[in-house]
Amino acid sequence: MARELIISISGMRGIVGENLFPETAAAYASAFGTFLKQTARRQGQEGPFSVCVGRDSRPSGEMLFAAVAAGLSATGIDVVDLGLVTTPGVGIMLRHLGCSGGMVITASHNPIEYNGLKLLLGNGIAPPSALAEQIRALYFDMELERVDSLKCGRIAASDQTDEVHIEKVMAIVHSEKIRARRFKVVLDSVNGAGGRVGIRLLEQLGCQVVPMNCEPTGLFAHTPEPTAENLTDLCKQVVQCGADVGFAQDPDADRLAIVDENGRYIGEEYTLALAARHVFGHGPGKAAANLSTSRMIDDLAAAMGGKVIRTPVGEANVAEAMIKHACVIGGEGNGGVIDLRVGPIRDSLVAMALVLQLQADTGKSIGQLVNEIGAYHVVKTKFTADAAQARLIIAKFGEQFGDAIVDKSDGCRFDFADGWVHLRTSNTEPIMRAIVETRTPEATAVYVDAVHAICKNVL
Repeated sequence: MARELIISISGMRGIVGENLFPETAAAYASAFGTFLKQTARRQGQEGPFSVCVGRDSRPSGEMLFAAVAAGLSATGIDVVDLGLVTTPGVGIMLRHLGCSGGMVITASHNPIEYNGLKLLLGNGIAPPSALAEQIRALYFDMELERVDSLKCGRIAASDQTDEVHIEKVMAIVHSEKIRARRFKVVLDSVNGAGGRVGIRLLEQLGCQVVPMNCEPTGLFAHTPEPTAENLTDLCKQVVQCGADVGFAQDPDADRLAIVDENGRYIGEEYTLALAARHVFGHGPGKAAANLSTSRMIDDLAAAMGGKVIRTPVGEANVAEAMIKHACVIGGEGNGGVIDLRVGPIRDSLVAMALVLQLQADTGKSIGQLVNEIGAYHVVKTKFTADAAQARLIIAKFGEQFGDAIVDKSDGCRFDFADGWVHLRTSNTEPIMRAIVETRTPEATAVYVDAVHAICKNVL
């Protein structure tokens, strides 16, 4: 039985040859082009219109680019082919070139058989849910504004992305101070889009780079999600070569996981925490983070007189909150860091630069900094559940733990004095996620066991 193509606030994601085909991608691109033109007309604007398109290294990326370019051109949208670049790179270039929007051909951390299409508006942010639903409706209703031969969009190429991206990241750090430390860094790019630009950035910051899996073949050397079980080789390599830190990107390089100088995988949650520690070190301010992100950022903000704005899961939700509340840092607990000075998209290059700056400023190792921040015990799990089952699981958990403070803006987050539990359905996979965080493994186990028992009963 074929699995269902997923179209959500995060764009389109599916399995190539099973539910994601060139005609699928072309129609979705035409729906996006139609949406851009209709939106402009409502605002009293006329063309020309252009869309930046970049792709990660997956072998299916070139095929899908051809389809996407055709779909956009068929609606009269000019296409700027950025080639093989990172997701944050596309967001930076569409604003740099003044494009109407952007499309990224990527399935992020999903296995190689997947690919997808991520949409970005002219401000560099993914469409919020209401606008994403408009695009989805245009696609399903096939209400596409196709043009005649003379009005088809043109296709051009740009190779500026890495240069512009690095320039923006370098502008937010004191590069000379980082260069003086001559950090030795192991970079694992899982054969995705981040290796080329990641190495260039680190070298410009004076780092000695030990590359791992940096060839952009798209043939992932290990399971691409940058979690502990997938990064054992990186942990070993950091120890073997005596590196100061190990960095791991996901295939489209919007997420970063970190390994300390002792070869210890410290977890994606610490990526945002370390970046926030650096930013808050320059004075109090506001941060934005989604409901699934660790309380570590709340602790750091409180220590500096700052405040954390919580949002539903989704990069666009965090970015919108950052802009609305003038946040100095933001991101998600999956290793995604957003700094509006570079762009409103999670960016592994920003994360690397801010973490290295923190090390340079404090003279401390990653291990020492992590120990100072303190530890929460986090368990993340997922299981297949349809919408009705997910609602029942959440309801039963709420009945069992009626003393919790509840936030229903995205699934349901239950806050307790000793921690929190977040239950929600995924935007990108047909699954339900459960995240539990407390100060101790024993307290975490109580909530995890409760979730497992409820799921066993419901599923």
